[in-house]
Amino acid sequence: MPVPAQLQFFVDPSRCIGCQSCVQACSECDTHKGESMIHLEYVDRGASVQTVPVVCMHCEQPTCAEVCPADAIKRTGDGVVQSARKPRCIACGNCVVACPFGVPELYADRQLMMKCDMCYDRTSIGKKPMCATVCPSQALFFGTREELEELRPQSTPTNRFRFGEQIITTRVKVLAPKTKAPPPLLDVTAAMDDRPEVRHARLRVLGGAPAALPPADDPFAEVEV
Repeated sequence: MPVPAQLQFFVDPSRCIGCQSCVQACSECDTHKGESMIHLEYVDRGASVQTVPVVCMHCEQPTCAEVCPADAIKRTGDGVVQSARKPRCIACGNCVVACPFGVPELYADRQLMMKCDMCYDRTSIGKKPMCATVCPSQALFFGTREELEELRPQSTPTNRFRFGEQIITTRVKVLAPKTKAPPPLLDVTAAMDDRPEVRHARLRVLGGAPAALPPADDPFAEVEV
């Protein structure tokens, strides 16, 4: 059975709290043999504890399938890109290198590529993926567009990403701040050099003057209070 068309998968990276619930839930899926197919990555571990869940984006033209010499990776009619078929996979690793989102993983002990398939055994009968059922902050959400708009009135989903000169359209949508313009085209490679705005907290000491602000060029510098 196909995944119902009205049910979509949304990822809101800004809501991820790094709790690892999705990773543990994914590993409990019978078809994964105890392995988690979802990655939890640090955005910039040297400067922040912010994490982001990484699931298969299920591209309309999946690069992983295009570079597979054994034709082991299939995309179903409802847009879900499946894991490699074991009888055909030759464990060459082409898909691992080609995926712009860094999703496929090659398991050398099994000579097989495995990845997120949106819990196809569940979503094809209208159930939520395992990761979305346990995410406490709803950074991973599986439902209708109407449900999402009610929950996230200040966000808009987008499924178009730019990698250099290539534009990729995906089935999974990522939430971005809502604007009056059409849904944004997320330039992934350009965003790699983005840095958050520097924000300072002014601390007021009881019975004294406000604490000094750190130098503008070093937001992490210590200040005396």
